[in-house]
Amino acid sequence: MRAAVQHRYGPPSVLESSRVGIPVPGRGDVLVRVGAAAVHPGDYFVMTGEPYLVRLVFGLRRPRQGIPGRDLAGVVAAVGKDVTALRPGDEVFGWSTAGTLAEYACVPAENLVSVPANVSVVDAAAVPTSALAALQALRRIANVQPGQTVLVTGASGGVGSFAVQIAKAFGAEVTGVCSTRNVDLVRSLGADHVVDYTTTDFTRTGKRYDVILDNVEAQPLADLRRALTPTGTLIPNSGRGGRWLGPLGRIVKARVLSLFTRQQLKPFLSVENHQDLLMLADLLATGQVKPAIDRTYPLDEAADALRHVASGHTRGKVVITV
Repeated sequence: MRAAVQHRYGPPSVLESSRVGIPVPGRGDVLVRVGAAAVHPGDYFVMTGEPYLVRLVFGLRRPRQGIPGRDLAGVVAAVGKDVTALRPGDEVFGWSTAGTLAEYACVPAENLVSVPANVSVVDAAAVPTSALAALQALRRIANVQPGQTVLVTGASGGVGSFAVQIAKAFGAEVTGVCSTRNVDLVRSLGADHVVDYTTTDFTRTGKRYDVILDNVEAQPLADLRRALTPTGTLIPNSGRGGRWLGPLGRIVKARVLSLFTRQQLKPFLSVENHQDLLMLADLLATGQVKPAIDRTYPLDEAADALRHVASGHTRGKVVITV
């Protein structure tokens, strides 16, 4: 099969289009013929091996998994002997740690759910990692309730574009922060208010929010706290930071500050799970969530797709079609 492969850490140029063997599903696995696979900043961090902290998980000297990518949508080609919920021909989407930028991927059955009938394979592939992060931040971490005010920075990006829609589905009053060129996009996602950060600093408007999901982390924590209600929740979620430890320093600072204030500063790590993916499938099926697709690339241009993700200016999701 064709696959994007890397043998060392480095910039997108380390990716090569190669022919590799088709994986064989284990007892609880599903072999998926990949129709589309999304990429996101986490894929870029793993590809480059920076911050160096990621190498503790993915390989110290070189990536253990030579095929990058986590998110996918496609058609079941074969199933392991213990798999009963899925069968060949089913259209599915989900995530895999075995690499998805390839014609086939082996995926644990519990990492997959059926693609809703009204959803394209490209839209489905865009969902797992970014939408799960948005869902878990708003539901598990912030416990957003109807009528609350929620502000989302980076509202036009991968996680942000889902967060705006999910917060609306939860009944919140949503403010999206973005650049001038993305104002119309964020408004089309359902945001009640849109702040253009090139002209307005939302931390100085006097408006306070029950929840701030900060996907950019461009402002100091002190300024963000000024925009929170006295018992509000701030969720830093950019994943960026220093070359060695990434966002770890900012996470520790937020945790320490939370000990001395009624405001909740809650950095978090999204952990994929089947039930949350089922909930996202329901939101897709009812039209409450629709992925915003920035660009699609063919598999042979996976390096270009990751370069675009690294620019930090994507409008929604970047998807590779296979």
